[in-house]
Amino acid sequence: MRPLLALLAALAALCPSTAQAFCGFYVSGADGSLYNDATMVVLMREGRRTVLSMQNNYQGPPEDFALVVPVPVVLSEDNVRTLPVDVFTRVDSLSAPRLVEYWERDPCYKPPQYDYDEYDLMEAAPTSMAVPRSPPRRDYKVTVEAEFAVGEYDIVILSARDSGGLDAWLRDNGYNIPAGAEGVLRPYVASGTKFFVAKVDAKRARFSGSGAVLSPLRVHFDSQEFSLPVRLGLLNSDGEQDLLVHVLARGQRYEAANYDNAFIPTNIRVQDKVRHDFGTFYDALFRKTTAGEPRTVVTEYSWDASSCDPCPTPALSAKEILTLGGDVMGESNPRGWVLTRLHYRYTAEGLDEDLVFRAAPPILGGRGTPNNEGSLQEQQAVVSSYNNQFQGRYVILHWWDGPMRCENPVRGVWGGKEPGVQAAKGRLQGGKVKSDAPLGQLVDEDIPWIGVLRGGSAAPEPPSKPAPLTPVEEDIELIEGRCGTGPIGGGLLALLVALVGWRQRRSGGPTRSQIG
Repeated sequence: MRPLLALLAALAALCPSTAQAFCGFYVSGADGSLYNDATMVVLMREGRRTVLSMQNNYQGPPEDFALVVPVPVVLSEDNVRTLPVDVFTRVDSLSAPRLVEYWERDPCYKPPQYDYDEYDLMEAAPTSMAVPRSPPRRDYKVTVEAEFAVGEYDIVILSARDSGGLDAWLRDNGYNIPAGAEGVLRPYVASGTKFFVAKVDAKRARFSGSGAVLSPLRVHFDSQEFSLPVRLGLLNSDGEQDLLVHVLARGQRYEAANYDNAFIPTNIRVQDKVRHDFGTFYDALFRKTTAGEPRTVVTEYSWDASSCDPCPTPALSAKEILTLGGDVMGESNPRGWVLTRLHYRYTAEGLDEDLVFRAAPPILGGRGTPNNEGSLQEQQAVVSSYNNQFQGRYVILHWWDGPMRCENPVRGVWGGKEPGVQAAKGRLQGGKVKSDAPLGQLVDEDIPWIGVLRGGSAAPEPPSKPAPLTPVEEDIELIEGRCGTGPIGGGLLALLVALVGWRQRRSGGPTRSQIG
């Protein structure tokens, strides 16, 4: 494999510098300490079928864990399985906003260096066993539709005719649910929703350090509506929360149907110091993008799951597509599955209804190589005529400052780091996120559509409403392994509600372009 990659790299160096592919140096995704309270899910959607995968970073005694998820139908044991934790790390790393670097090549020319990493795929290993359960002793107006065990979880599927009875049933049967659950459960009960309820058998749990390490859960069901029940998450909410929703759909991007939509500004040049605290920069950018628009769901990524540019980690494999739902969709080939990342930051006041999703046109943004002057195009999402290639990408530029020993130096040709240059390493290590970060002092150019000027001066107020997306004049397909002198073309949770707090270290972010 490596000899082949080396050959491809050598051939790429001989190609004309006219394509958009990434040829810089990938620094990292947003700092892992940025979103300590984020909830992360992956949804796979095809036709009427939805596969919901839920990551659980619960830390504490296993007997205190309870999970209640509203579902549209009664689930059987075949509808539920546990997943390896690594698959969520992969999806998050692939779609998270990224910080990259470009070095101006020696104007008298030296070819770039390429590094390739290999990735070992993981196996999903669900388990199942029967679990006896004693019936309730009183009439709660609750029906146990099904009960079974998957991995370390004891699972029951409930229907209810009274939300107060459902609340009492859960408490009397040892589920550690928070105060105030009855009022949140009421509209789900009234609409005939079923409830997927899980708790942990400590004898089957895996322990590490001070607590149990719980497996992610996956369920699948058929429903006409494509939605994510998030209102129950308010029971766990401690002020501001971040929700990261990743949607996998064949040839289709999705967005929120009942909330506002925005896109994170991308291809923004930032100062070199951002490498030391990318989390602070990105949090400031996210807050500025959504300022005054609390009901805004931000698109941070939309790309074919079988490719990426740059690739912070290899694209999703056939095995991972199967793990996330391809096994019940009858599909394992990652090509054609669009991975979209949606980020919603909410409080109790901003989360008044479940998230409903709708199909949306393909978009482009965050691609290309700096031009001879160091500028990048595609800083806002534009409609594409054929595919999705949008990502939140932020760029550090290093202009050539060495000798130029030739008669006709060619400036502004960008690529990877020169030999001997020390680049930022691996994962960014950021400090505590500062909500009042001076965004204008972190960027190396203006972002006028969200009111940010380089240096920190106040910019004119942006329009109160986002401008509609406009079609791009020409779409240019990325060519892996080539560099260019410049860009071409225009180119739930809670659901998990989890009645017990979920805590996950993640990153995220939005832009003010909206489909009208």
